[in-house]
Amino acid sequence: MGTLAVTQRRSRNGSNKRQLETLRSLGLRRIGHTVVVQDNAQSRGMLHAVRHLIEVEEQGSER
Repeated sequence: MGTLAVTQRRSRNGSNKRQLETLRSLGLRRIGHTVVVQDNAQSRGMLHAVRHLIEVEEQGSER
């Protein structure tokens, strides 16, 4: 599996508690902050839950 670069693009203000916890679990702290996460089913589910707040770019494969 590869990796994904995830950047927070919108404010977390107005988000519900579950979305706030998802952003925290991903490691996103502020607008413009980018983290690299493993591309797996668990992280894809978390990204889907906050898809309106983030931007995702594929990094590539780890072969």
